[in-house]
Amino acid sequence: MDDLASILYALTFAILLLVGVYFLAFGGMSLFAPEKAKNFLLGFAGSAFKHYFELALRLVVGGSILVQAPYLIYSGVFTLFGWILISTTAFLFLIPWKWHRRFAETAVPIALSYLPIIGIASFALGLAFCYVSCRLR
Repeated sequence: MDDLASILYALTFAILLLVGVYFLAFGGMSLFAPEKAKNFLLGFAGSAFKHYFELALRLVVGGSILVQAPYLIYSGVFTLFGWILISTTAFLFLIPWKWHRRFAETAVPIALSYLPIIGIASFALGLAFCYVSCRLR
């Protein structure tokens, strides 16, 4: 592996671990500090900056998943997840951010009634990301 490929591999590996930690933290927050989780979720798509910042993060994470997927156990699942993340992000780039905000204003309050389930799922996803990142093929 040349130097640039090694740097890309290390960077995307670190991003996957950070994503795992993010999901663990959000899962814990959803279960043990639901008001903070509620405020966090309601903050997305609140402005054009937040909308595009979220999309940029989604692209970085999706790209990192695709770079790392060949080296991970359950490679196909993570490849699919990476492409779904990138595809939905591309769709969100094509629509006006105010549509995203309107959707979030409708969908997030509904989702909040399932916050404990979301917290458990987020925690499980965080464990999965951390586990596969540390269990390279």
